Amino acid sequence: MTVPRYTRLIQSLPASVPFVGPEEQERTRGAPFAARLGANENVFGPSPKAIAAMQAETLEIWKYGDPTSFDLRNALAAHMRVQPQNILVGEGIDGLLGYLVRLLISQGDAVVTSDGAYPTFNYHVTGFGGIIHKVPYNGDHEDPAALFAKAKEVEAKLVYLANPDNPMGTWHAGTVIAQALNELPEDCLLLLDEAYVEFAPEGTAAQVDVEDPRIIRMRTFSKAYGMAGARIGYAVGAEGLIRNFDKIRNHFGMNRMAQTGALAALNDQDWLAQTQAKVSQARDRISRIAGDNGLTILPSATNFVAVDCGADGDFARKVLAALVARGIFVRMPFVAPQDRCIRISCGRPEDLDLLAEALPLALAEARK
Repeated sequence: MTVPRYTRLIQSLPASVPFVGPEEQERTRGAPFAARLGANENVFGPSPKAIAAMQAETLEIWKYGDPTSFDLRNALAAHMRVQPQNILVGEGIDGLLGYLVRLLISQGDAVVTSDGAYPTFNYHVTGFGGIIHKVPYNGDHEDPAALFAKAKEVEAKLVYLANPDNPMGTWHAGTVIAQALNELPEDCLLLLDEAYVEFAPEGTAAQVDVEDPRIIRMRTFSKAYGMAGARIGYAVGAEGLIRNFDKIRNHFGMNRMAQTGALAALNDQDWLAQTQAKVSQARDRISRIAGDNGLTILPSATNFVAVDCGADGDFARKVLAALVARGIFVRMPFVAPQDRCIRISCGRPEDLDLLAEALPLALAEARK
C-alpha cells in the first residue's frame, strides 16, 4: 500500500495539539461540565446588537465574506486611530499567528518566547520548522528584557510577548514595553499579543507608532467582545508589514456573519463596559473564594485569575483533576513554577457558586 510522501518536517512533528477542548473532556468523562471556567471564554456573551446582526446576516450566508473585510477594517482603523492599511483581519489570533509565522519563519530560523507562554504560538513555529528558544518568567511576569537579550543571542527573527499574559494574568505598563523595544535586535519583530488588553488597567497598551517596523500587535473579538466561536481577530502594524502579510493569508477565510457581528460589537462600547464591570466583579469573587480556602491569587488584568494552590505542580494537578471530576472545567499553566497555580476563568454568579462548593472538596481530596 502506498502512502502520501510527507515532508521530513511533518514526519518529525509530534501528533499533538496545544489544547484538549472541553468538549473532548466531556466526551471522555461521559457528562457535561456544570461550570465552564477553563478556556477564558466570555460567558457574559456578545452584545445583543452583534447577535441580531449575525442572525440577520444568515439570510446572506450563501455569499462569501468580503475578502478585504472592508467595513470592519475601516471601523477598526478609526477605533485604533490608524489607517485601514495598518489593519488585517483574520481567523482569530490563533489563525493570525500561523500566518505571521508562515510569513517570517523558515526551517531553522530562531524564535524566542517565554517558557510556559501561549502554546499555540509554539505549535505554529514548530509546524514551519522554526527553532524555539525560551526564557523563564520573572516573578510570574513575562520578561521583555530577557526575551530581547535572548533574541540578540540567537539572532531571532521573531519574539512573542503577551501583555496581559496568558496563563498568569499578569501585565506590564505599556511604557515598559515601549522602552524595552530599544533593546530589540535589528531585523527582529516583536509580536505583541494583546488579546486581553480590554480588561487591563489604563496604560497597559504600549503607545508605539503604528508604522514602527519593530512591532506587530494582535487583538481579538474572542475575549472582551464575547465572540470566541466566531473566530475573528485582527493585526495592527506598519503598512509594509500588513501588505506582505496580506500576500499569504486565506482571503476567503472570514465568515461573513462573524464580520457583521464583529462590526456591531465594536460599535456597542456600552455593552463592552458592562462586560468589563462583570469581569471585575467575577475576579473579586474568585479572589474571595480562594481566600476562604486559604489560597492566594495573582493580580489579574484578564478575564481569568491564576490561583496559587500553595504547593507544587503535582498538587495543583490533583486539585484540577478533583475539580474536573466534580464538573468544574478549569485549566492550569504547564511549566514550573507557574504550574503551582490553577487558572479560573471569570464566570457568572451561578458558575462561581458551583466553584465555591467544589473547591474545598477538591483541596481536601488533593491533600489526602
